[in-house]
This record gives sequence, structure tokens and C-alpha cells, in this order.
Amino acid sequence: MTRHFTDIDDLSAGELTTVLDTASELKSQVDRGEREPLLERQTLGMVFEKPSARTRISFETGMTQLGGHAIFLGPEDIGLGEREPLKDTARTLSGFVDCAMVRLFEHDDLEELAAHATVPIVNGLTDDAHPCQTLADLLTIRETIGFDSRIAWVGDGNNVAQSFVLGCALAGIDLMVATPEGYGIDDDVLEQAAEIGARPTTTDDPERAVADADAIYTDVWVSMGETSGEKKRTAFQEGGFQLNEQLLAGTDARVLHCLPAHRGEEITDTVIESERSLVWRQAENRLHAQKGLLTFLLDAR
Repeated sequence: MTRHFTDIDDLSAGELTTVLDTASELKSQVDRGEREPLLERQTLGMVFEKPSARTRISFETGMTQLGGHAIFLGPEDIGLGEREPLKDTARTLSGFVDCAMVRLFEHDDLEELAAHATVPIVNGLTDDAHPCQTLADLLTIRETIGFDSRIAWVGDGNNVAQSFVLGCALAGIDLMVATPEGYGIDDDVLEQAAEIGARPTTTDDPERAVADADAIYTDVWVSMGETSGEKKRTAFQEGGFQLNEQLLAGTDARVLHCLPAHRGEEITDTVIESERSLVWRQAENRLHAQKGLLTFLLDAR
């Protein structure tokens, strides 16, 4: 049966551990100057509706390090859903590549591709979820403060936050989510978190969220393609959701951000450049976590 990765809860808790263990091992090989060609002569198709630097670079570099090859397919190359039905694209891709990573707007389009593909489909991001980012987040947390820590999400209940909620539930991490009223996590995601582990504590008070946190995670207030930017910015700014020295006073919590960051908006330059920042390790871990995932999905170990 073909395994897809549409969101983080496509993995069981045990499979998540396997992926992270493999990622750690492959990362240590890079540090030692070693390369194990686990995906030699295998090809990853990379389909982009939304642009991204980190997603393309990390997947393409990861396939190269594993001995495989990656093909970039932008909107002008494939015309997803325009030239032919999505199910036809899924079947065609399945005949050419060993795995496909897709970065799309609509999550339903991802599900349609996965329903008709006979090779693994990896969610590189949709408007609903960003599970590859969550893998990197969890790898970073495990490397630094451990899963027995307390994490605060302070910001928008966006796609990154929703996958992170499910990832923390799988990993057994104590999570508190602070969002302004009306910008929280979807109820179905909270219910799913409760089913697979634990529902996070939710609040509209960022000071409460960060008070006892070992790490604090934020993301942009206005995501790519959103149209209600100024209204959202006002709600977050007036609610005190910026990660700044004042909010972080009295805590030595580490700081996470998935990037790109809007410095001076959801996070200050001082905080992201401080010694407490784990942002650059987190960004690098996209590479290693995704290598662990591809190795798992393609059964290369």
C-alpha cells in the first residue's frame, strides 16, 4: 500500500520516532562528511503552486545527499488542475517519479492527488497544514530541550500551527496555544489532537502562555495569499502577541520561528538574533527531517 504524508498524523507515534531517529542519523553522517546513497537512482518530483526557498532547497539538496535526483515543476511547467484533471496528473507523475512533493494552496487538491497516485505524495505545504515543518520543529525540540518540555505557540492559528498541534500530540509535548479571539486552531484539529495524544491548552493571553514555557514558537501574522492583513495585524499588535524583550522578560525560553520572519511584526530583530533563538537550527533541520521522511516513505532502510 502506498504511504502518503498529507499531515503529520499520517504517522503513528512510533513511526514519528523512526523518522526522527533516521533524520538524526543522517544528520550525523553529514557532520562526519559521510553520504549513504539510500535513494540512489530514485527521483523526487517537486510540484510548486506556492513559491518557497527553504522547501525547494531542502528537498533538492536532500535527494542529492541521498544519491537521488529532484525535478522542480513550477506553475508554468505543470499547470496543476488547468491542463488536465488532478487525477490525470497524479497518474502521470506516478509513472515518472518515485515520490512527489507538492506545495499547494488547497488541501483538497493534495488529497485528490494522493487518492490517485501510486507513489508517495508529500505535503510540502497547503493552506491547512505544513507537516514537513513540524518534523523539523520536533527534531529541533528533541535535540535541544526534549519532548518533556513545555512549548507555547504565540500567534496565528495557521497551517504551521495546526500541524504543530498534531505533532506535539503525537510526541507527548505539553503545548499551550495563544491566539487572539477569532484566529485560533480549527476545532477539528483540536479534536484530532485529543484523539492521538492530548488537546493543547488554549488562551488569548500571550503572557499566560509564555510564563512557564521552555520554548516559544511564532509565525507570521498574515500568511501568503491572505487578504485581511491590516485587520489581523491590528488584532495581534493590540493583543501583545509580538515576541519582544518585554513579553520574554523573566523567562529564558528558547525561540522558534519557521521563517520567513517579518522582523518588527510578529518578532523583533533583537529576539530572533539573540542567543535564545533556535531558528537557524530549525531551518537546517528541514533538510535532515525530510531526508528521514523520504527514506521512510520509500522504504530505503
